[in-house]
Amino acid sequence: MRVASSAYTNSMLDEFSLLKSQQISLQNQVSTGLRVQAPSDDPTAMETTLGDLSSQATQQQYLTNISTVQSKADSIYSALQSLQTLTSQVNTLVTQAGNATSSQTDLNNIASKVTSLIQQAVSLGNTQDPATGQYFFGGTNSGQPPFVATTDASGNVTGVTYQGNTSVNQTEIAPGVTVSAEVPGANTTGSGAFGLFTDSRTGADLFNHLIALQNDLNSGNVAAVTGTDGKNLQNDEDNMTYQVANNGNVQTRLTTASSLATSQSDSLTTSITNASGADLATTLTHLSQTQTAYQAALQSSATIMQMSILNYLP
Repeated sequence: MRVASSAYTNSMLDEFSLLKSQQISLQNQVSTGLRVQAPSDDPTAMETTLGDLSSQATQQQYLTNISTVQSKADSIYSALQSLQTLTSQVNTLVTQAGNATSSQTDLNNIASKVTSLIQQAVSLGNTQDPATGQYFFGGTNSGQPPFVATTDASGNVTGVTYQGNTSVNQTEIAPGVTVSAEVPGANTTGSGAFGLFTDSRTGADLFNHLIALQNDLNSGNVAAVTGTDGKNLQNDEDNMTYQVANNGNVQTRLTTASSLATSQSDSLTTSITNASGADLATTLTHLSQTQTAYQAALQSSATIMQMSILNYLP
């Protein structure tokens, strides 16, 4: 019984196709490190891998969120430190003004320094995010300068208006956990985030207190300077100390959340590798065997083809 030469040809083509497909699959496993690349490879492993990849993407988003808030918290901390230094300087000026030997000229000079500090405080209150250009201390109304100062003909500051609101943006840093590094410039509602310059709960009202100090110095009212003004400004300094400490607490929370998200992401990477990762040594061995089998098939086909041609010779 003779077998048609086409049967040999079809069989060889099928074998070539199978071996070639195996080579491609193994080469992909070597290059990607993944044993499972399609549901048909291992349905259970693929389901586990897809779930882990989704969870890992979530952790990576948390890490991105944390990094964004950390950057904002760092910039805000710098402004808070400058404001804390400023309030400390003001209290030093109050002490100087209370000196029994202070003349009106001395008081006017101190008043001029207070005016300069008010202007510095306004500038710090209008600090912008270097990444987005948004204003840090305007609450969620962050597209315009939160503070606007008005002055008289002599250059004295007569008022500072707040243009922001009391709301702050919250950012999710873990499942169901949100945080905000933002601080509203003023809050007289009695609830929510404490206001940086003005807050009804702490008695802070830095700009109005500084303006009162400036005016009392210019009028020579030393009793008001060392009495009412000094007490009010102490509230402002205490509030600023609270704001610096609160920023530190936020940064500690962010560091902890970042560490946790990184750990969970690493664990998911391990899970993904265990479920669908390729054993490189084993995969390379199989690839070598498949390549050898492919070469052997080529040699066999050459011999078979020569024999089939001889069948047709006279």
